[in-house]
Amino acid sequence: MQRVNLSTVSEFVLVGLSDAPEVRHLLFALFLIIYLATMAGNITILVAISTDTRLHNPMYFFLGNLSLLDIFCPTVTVPKILEALVLENKVISFTGCALQLFFLIDVVGTEIFLLAVMAYDRYVAICHPLQYMTIVSMKLCAHLAVGTWVVGFLNSLLHTSLVFTLCFCDSNEVDQYYCDIPPVLALSCSPTYSRELVILIVAGVLGSSTFVVTLVSYICILWAILCMTSAESRHRAFSTCGSHLTVVCLFYGTTICTYVRPSSTYSPNQDRIVSMLYGILTPLLNPIIYSLRNKEVRCALRRGISRIRTLT
Repeated sequence: MQRVNLSTVSEFVLVGLSDAPEVRHLLFALFLIIYLATMAGNITILVAISTDTRLHNPMYFFLGNLSLLDIFCPTVTVPKILEALVLENKVISFTGCALQLFFLIDVVGTEIFLLAVMAYDRYVAICHPLQYMTIVSMKLCAHLAVGTWVVGFLNSLLHTSLVFTLCFCDSNEVDQYYCDIPPVLALSCSPTYSRELVILIVAGVLGSSTFVVTLVSYICILWAILCMTSAESRHRAFSTCGSHLTVVCLFYGTTICTYVRPSSTYSPNQDRIVSMLYGILTPLLNPIIYSLRNKEVRCALRRGISRIRTLT
């Protein structure tokens, strides 16, 4: 049995943030506002879906899972970023770094699988509307949702174990806002080729399979929409699926750019921008793109506000 290299590094330093006081204060305010807005938007969606019986159907069940993931995603990274900015504490323990990377990959992986499931849900709803409630039962929805979370967990467990059983014995400065696979791999003083290959293959297989499911679903959806005779039906279908497709393109584009490539191509400046897109901005935009533009969700929110006013 191969002996596992034990790390001599007990902590990492996150050096992806500026040390200039005026920049730090601006970044702190920006990250805090984005984080609070993300929390408010996604919690509002969750409350609307859970309290309004009109939204207790498969589509909104999956949207609720997406909002939950969009709460977890920035929560994994932003609090530590805020601490680094306001307290100038950029140090994170070895265990803390491993946990941060684990939960980040877990959330990102689960969301990729969930977006594929949501694409299939929209395919059945538009291409087989009469059989929709029979095919996409709430029991199936529960199984699919649990499956996405379990596969995301196992995928993250594999990636994290491959990265943090390497030997770290030299530099401990992570050139990123938080612990992520490419910048942490770049710090290892042991060979990483075989592990990078496994990570690349696993990410490629899982990512491409979910992408194919999503792509095929939308090709079928587009064809079905073009065959509709009613202009109103076409507009409603395009409106619903257009929002989903926007989220899918933004999320897939940024995650593939980050993870499905060798660490030798790692570019700190470019990766900081890309990681901000999928890790911080996408969870903020999802409630706006996906739910708050939805008429049923807006009506549910208005009904909820009316009930609160009545009680007070």
